[in-house]
Amino acid sequence: MIDKPLQGKWALILGASSGFGAAAGKALAAAGMNIAGVHLDLRATLPIAKQTIADIEALGAQALFFNTNAADPDRRAKVLDGLTAALAPGETVHVFMHSLAFGTLKPFIAETPEDAIDQAQMEMTSNVMAHSLVYWTQDLVRRGLLGRGSRIFSMTSEGSQRVVPNYGAVSAAKAALESHTRQLAFELGPRGVLVNCINAGVTDTAALRKIPGNEKMIEATLRRNPAGRMTTPEDVAATIVALSQPDVRFVSGSVIFVDGGEAVVG
Repeated sequence: MIDKPLQGKWALILGASSGFGAAAGKALAAAGMNIAGVHLDLRATLPIAKQTIADIEALGAQALFFNTNAADPDRRAKVLDGLTAALAPGETVHVFMHSLAFGTLKPFIAETPEDAIDQAQMEMTSNVMAHSLVYWTQDLVRRGLLGRGSRIFSMTSEGSQRVVPNYGAVSAAKAALESHTRQLAFELGPRGVLVNCINAGVTDTAALRKIPGNEKMIEATLRRNPAGRMTTPEDVAATIVALSQPDVRFVSGSVIFVDGGEAVVG
Protein backbone atom coordinates (compact mmCIF):
# COMPACT_ATOMS: atom_id res chain seq x y z
CA MET A 1 0.00 0.00 0.00
CA ILE A 2 1.32 3.44 -0.96
CA ASP A 3 1.29 5.77 2.06
CA LYS A 4 1.61 8.90 -0.05
CA PRO A 5 0.14 8.40 -3.53
CA LEU A 6 0.95 12.05 -4.34
CA GLN A 7 4.63 11.66 -3.42
CA GLY A 8 6.94 13.38 -5.90
CA LYS A 9 4.17 14.76 -8.13
CA TRP A 10 4.07 18.46 -9.04
CA ALA A 11 1.45 21.12 -8.39
CA LEU A 12 1.38 24.49 -10.14
CA ILE A 13 -0.41 27.17 -8.12
CA LEU A 14 -1.24 30.67 -9.33
CA GLY A 15 -1.55 32.99 -6.36
CA ALA A 16 0.68 30.78 -4.24
CA SER A 17 2.10 33.14 -1.64
CA SER A 18 -0.94 33.71 0.59
CA GLY A 19 -4.59 32.83 1.16
CA PHE A 20 -6.04 29.78 -0.55
CA GLY A 21 -2.99 29.24 -2.75
CA ALA A 22 -0.52 29.19 0.14
CA ALA A 23 -2.71 26.88 2.21
CA ALA A 24 -3.14 24.49 -0.70
CA GLY A 25 0.58 24.55 -1.42
CA LYS A 26 1.45 23.60 2.14
CA ALA A 27 -1.23 20.91 2.32
CA LEU A 28 -0.16 19.37 -0.98
CA ALA A 29 3.49 19.52 0.12
CA ALA A 30 2.54 17.69 3.32
CA ALA A 31 0.96 15.04 1.10
CA GLY A 32 4.26 14.63 -0.72
CA MET A 33 3.95 16.97 -3.69
CA ASN A 34 6.44 19.50 -5.04
CA ILE A 35 5.08 23.01 -5.50
CA ALA A 36 5.62 25.46 -8.34
CA GLY A 37 4.13 28.76 -7.29
CA VAL A 38 3.40 31.99 -9.14
CA HIS A 39 2.82 35.11 -7.06
CA LEU A 40 3.14 38.88 -7.37
CA ASP A 41 4.59 40.44 -4.23
CA LEU A 42 6.33 43.74 -3.67
CA ARG A 43 8.61 44.60 -0.77
CA ALA A 44 5.80 44.95 1.79
CA THR A 45 4.36 41.46 1.26
CA LEU A 46 7.45 39.61 0.07
CA PRO A 47 8.23 38.26 3.57
CA ILE A 48 4.88 36.42 3.51
CA ALA A 49 5.86 34.74 0.23
CA LYS A 50 9.28 33.81 1.60
CA GLN A 51 7.66 32.27 4.68
CA THR A 52 5.34 30.21 2.47
CA ILE A 53 8.35 28.91 0.54
CA ALA A 54 10.15 28.07 3.78
CA ASP A 55 7.08 26.24 5.11
CA ILE A 56 6.82 24.13 1.96
CA GLU A 57 10.52 23.27 1.99
CA ALA A 58 10.32 22.38 5.68
CA LEU A 59 7.82 19.69 4.67
CA GLY A 60 10.47 18.11 2.45
CA ALA A 61 9.06 19.37 -0.84
CA GLN A 62 10.67 21.33 -3.62
CA ALA A 63 9.41 24.93 -3.87
CA LEU A 64 9.91 26.54 -7.27
CA PHE A 65 8.43 30.03 -6.94
CA PHE A 66 8.20 32.84 -9.50
CA ASN A 67 7.46 36.42 -8.40
CA THR A 68 5.86 37.68 -11.59
CA ASN A 69 2.63 38.79 -13.26
CA ALA A 70 0.65 35.63 -14.01
CA ALA A 71 -1.57 37.50 -16.47
CA ASP A 72 1.31 38.47 -18.79
CA PRO A 73 1.76 35.98 -21.67
CA ASP A 74 5.53 36.44 -21.96
CA ARG A 75 6.03 35.91 -18.24
CA ARG A 76 3.71 32.92 -18.37
CA ALA A 77 6.01 31.40 -20.98
CA LYS A 78 9.07 31.99 -18.78
CA VAL A 79 7.38 30.31 -15.82
CA LEU A 80 6.49 27.30 -17.91
CA ASP A 81 10.03 27.16 -19.27
CA GLY A 82 11.32 27.00 -15.71
CA LEU A 83 8.77 24.41 -14.68
CA THR A 84 9.52 22.23 -17.71
CA ALA A 85 13.19 22.28 -16.80
CA ALA A 86 12.40 21.12 -13.26
CA LEU A 87 10.23 18.19 -14.36
CA ALA A 88 11.64 14.87 -15.43
CA PRO A 89 11.23 14.04 -19.15
CA GLY A 90 7.63 13.05 -19.79
CA GLU A 91 6.50 14.15 -16.34
CA THR A 92 3.28 16.16 -16.10
CA VAL A 93 1.66 18.57 -13.65
CA HIS A 94 -0.74 16.62 -11.45
CA VAL A 95 -2.51 19.67 -9.95
CA PHE A 96 -2.99 23.08 -11.52
CA MET A 97 -4.69 25.56 -9.18
CA HIS A 98 -5.87 28.98 -10.34
CA SER A 99 -6.24 31.24 -7.30
CA LEU A 100 -5.67 34.75 -8.61
CA ALA A 101 -7.46 37.46 -6.63
CA PHE A 102 -6.73 40.80 -8.25
CA GLY A 103 -9.43 43.05 -9.64
CA THR A 104 -11.06 46.46 -9.47
CA LEU A 105 -13.63 47.09 -6.74
CA LYS A 106 -15.68 49.99 -8.07
CA PRO A 107 -19.38 50.48 -8.80
CA PHE A 108 -20.67 50.48 -12.34
CA ILE A 109 -22.66 53.67 -11.74
CA ALA A 110 -21.28 56.63 -9.78
CA GLU A 111 -21.77 60.39 -9.48
CA THR A 112 -18.53 61.06 -11.38
CA PRO A 113 -16.77 59.03 -14.08
CA GLU A 114 -13.65 58.77 -11.92
CA ASP A 115 -15.58 56.90 -9.23
CA ALA A 116 -17.06 54.32 -11.62
CA ILE A 117 -15.27 51.37 -13.16
CA ASP A 118 -13.92 51.96 -16.65
CA GLN A 119 -13.38 49.64 -19.59
CA ALA A 120 -9.71 48.95 -18.89
CA GLN A 121 -10.43 48.07 -15.25
CA MET A 122 -13.33 45.81 -16.21
CA GLU A 123 -11.28 43.98 -18.82
CA MET A 124 -8.26 43.64 -16.52
CA THR A 125 -10.40 42.10 -13.79
CA SER A 126 -11.92 39.55 -16.16
CA ASN A 127 -8.56 38.76 -17.75
CA VAL A 128 -6.76 38.13 -14.46
CA MET A 129 -9.51 36.40 -12.52
CA ALA A 130 -11.18 34.41 -15.31
CA HIS A 131 -9.66 34.33 -18.79
CA SER A 132 -6.12 33.62 -17.59
CA LEU A 133 -7.34 30.17 -16.50
CA VAL A 134 -7.94 29.33 -20.16
CA TYR A 135 -4.62 30.77 -21.37
CA TRP A 136 -2.57 28.89 -18.76
CA THR A 137 -4.42 25.68 -19.50
CA GLN A 138 -3.88 26.08 -23.24
CA ASP A 139 -0.14 26.49 -22.75
CA LEU A 140 0.09 23.57 -20.33
CA VAL A 141 -1.67 21.33 -22.84
CA ARG A 142 0.45 22.54 -25.76
CA ARG A 143 3.62 21.79 -23.81
CA GLY A 144 2.41 18.33 -22.84
CA LEU A 145 2.35 19.27 -19.15
CA LEU A 146 -1.19 18.03 -18.50
CA GLY A 147 -1.85 14.33 -18.88
CA ARG A 148 -4.36 11.66 -17.99
CA GLY A 149 -5.05 12.01 -14.28
CA SER A 150 -4.09 15.68 -14.07
CA ARG A 151 -6.60 17.96 -12.44
CA ILE A 152 -7.40 21.66 -12.50
CA PHE A 153 -8.99 23.69 -9.70
CA SER A 154 -10.33 27.22 -10.09
CA MET A 155 -11.57 29.37 -7.21
CA THR A 156 -14.99 31.03 -7.26
CA SER A 157 -17.24 32.57 -4.62
CA GLU A 158 -20.88 33.14 -3.80
CA GLY A 159 -20.39 36.54 -5.41
CA SER A 160 -20.67 34.87 -8.80
CA GLN A 161 -24.43 34.78 -8.23
CA ARG A 162 -25.07 37.38 -5.53
CA VAL A 163 -24.86 41.15 -5.65
CA VAL A 164 -22.26 42.75 -3.39
CA PRO A 165 -21.52 46.51 -3.36
CA ASN A 166 -18.55 47.42 -5.60
CA TYR A 167 -18.07 43.73 -6.49
CA GLY A 168 -19.64 43.88 -9.96
CA ALA A 169 -16.50 43.35 -12.03
CA VAL A 170 -15.26 40.55 -9.79
CA SER A 171 -18.73 38.98 -9.75
CA ALA A 172 -18.75 38.93 -13.56
CA ALA A 173 -15.25 37.45 -13.58
CA LYS A 174 -16.25 34.70 -11.16
CA ALA A 175 -19.30 33.85 -13.27
CA ALA A 176 -17.07 33.66 -16.35
CA LEU A 177 -14.56 31.54 -14.42
CA GLU A 178 -17.25 28.99 -13.61
CA SER A 179 -18.26 28.90 -17.27
CA HIS A 180 -14.64 28.46 -18.36
CA THR A 181 -14.28 25.61 -15.86
CA ARG A 182 -17.26 23.78 -17.34
CA GLN A 183 -16.00 24.27 -20.89
CA LEU A 184 -12.51 23.05 -20.01
CA ALA A 185 -13.98 20.00 -18.27
CA PHE A 186 -15.84 19.20 -21.48
CA GLU A 187 -12.88 19.72 -23.80
CA LEU A 188 -10.30 18.03 -21.57
CA GLY A 189 -12.50 15.10 -20.62
CA PRO A 190 -11.25 12.93 -23.51
CA ARG A 191 -7.69 13.55 -22.29
CA GLY A 192 -8.53 12.33 -18.80
CA VAL A 193 -8.03 15.73 -17.15
CA LEU A 194 -10.45 16.63 -14.34
CA VAL A 195 -11.52 20.29 -14.06
CA ASN A 196 -13.49 21.63 -11.10
CA CYS A 197 -14.30 24.93 -9.44
CA ILE A 198 -14.08 25.37 -5.67
CA ASN A 199 -16.68 27.72 -4.19
CA ALA A 200 -15.31 28.67 -0.79
CA GLY A 201 -17.48 30.26 1.85
CA VAL A 202 -16.63 33.72 3.11
CA THR A 203 -13.03 33.48 4.28
CA ASP A 204 -10.99 36.04 6.18
CA THR A 205 -8.22 36.64 3.64
CA ALA A 206 -6.36 39.72 2.42
CA ALA A 207 -8.63 39.73 -0.65
CA LEU A 208 -11.76 39.84 1.52
CA ARG A 209 -10.38 42.72 3.56
CA LYS A 210 -10.18 44.82 0.40
CA ILE A 211 -13.92 44.56 -0.24
CA PRO A 212 -15.81 47.57 1.12
CA GLY A 213 -18.20 46.47 3.85
CA ASN A 214 -16.27 43.27 4.57
CA GLU A 215 -16.99 43.62 8.29
CA LYS A 216 -20.72 43.23 7.63
CA MET A 217 -20.04 40.23 5.40
CA ILE A 218 -18.10 38.57 8.20
CA GLU A 219 -20.84 39.28 10.75
CA ALA A 220 -23.53 37.91 8.43
CA THR A 221 -21.49 34.79 7.73
CA LEU A 222 -21.02 34.02 11.41
CA ARG A 223 -24.79 34.35 11.92
CA ARG A 224 -25.93 32.18 9.01
CA ASN A 225 -23.26 29.52 8.63
CA PRO A 226 -24.63 26.26 10.09
CA ALA A 227 -21.19 25.50 11.54
CA GLY A 228 -21.12 28.86 13.31
CA ARG A 229 -17.77 29.87 11.84
CA MET A 230 -16.15 31.16 8.68
CA THR A 231 -14.48 28.99 6.07
CA THR A 232 -10.69 28.83 6.38
CA PRO A 233 -8.05 28.45 3.68
CA GLU A 234 -7.16 25.15 5.33
CA ASP A 235 -10.72 23.86 4.75
CA VAL A 236 -10.26 24.50 1.04
CA ALA A 237 -6.74 23.05 1.03
CA ALA A 238 -7.91 19.81 2.63
CA THR A 239 -10.61 19.46 -0.03
CA ILE A 240 -8.11 19.99 -2.84
CA VAL A 241 -5.79 17.37 -1.36
CA ALA A 242 -8.67 14.90 -1.15
CA LEU A 243 -9.76 15.56 -4.73
CA SER A 244 -6.15 15.25 -5.92
CA GLN A 245 -5.84 11.63 -4.81
CA PRO A 246 -5.22 9.42 -7.87
CA ASP A 247 -8.19 7.19 -7.07
CA VAL A 248 -10.58 10.15 -7.55
CA ARG A 249 -11.13 9.79 -11.29
CA PHE A 250 -14.66 10.86 -12.19
CA VAL A 251 -15.40 14.24 -10.58
CA SER A 252 -15.26 16.95 -13.24
CA GLY A 253 -17.18 20.00 -14.42
CA SER A 254 -18.51 20.73 -10.96
CA VAL A 255 -18.74 23.71 -8.66
CA ILE A 256 -17.81 22.20 -5.31
CA PHE A 257 -18.92 24.11 -2.22
CA VAL A 258 -16.52 24.22 0.71
CA ASP A 259 -18.47 26.33 3.16
CA GLY A 260 -20.04 24.15 5.88
CA GLY A 261 -23.46 24.58 4.26
CA GLU A 262 -23.29 28.38 4.16
CA ALA A 263 -24.60 28.73 0.62
CA VAL A 264 -27.83 26.82 1.31
CA VAL A 265 -28.86 29.29 4.01
CA GLY A 266 -30.64 32.39 2.68
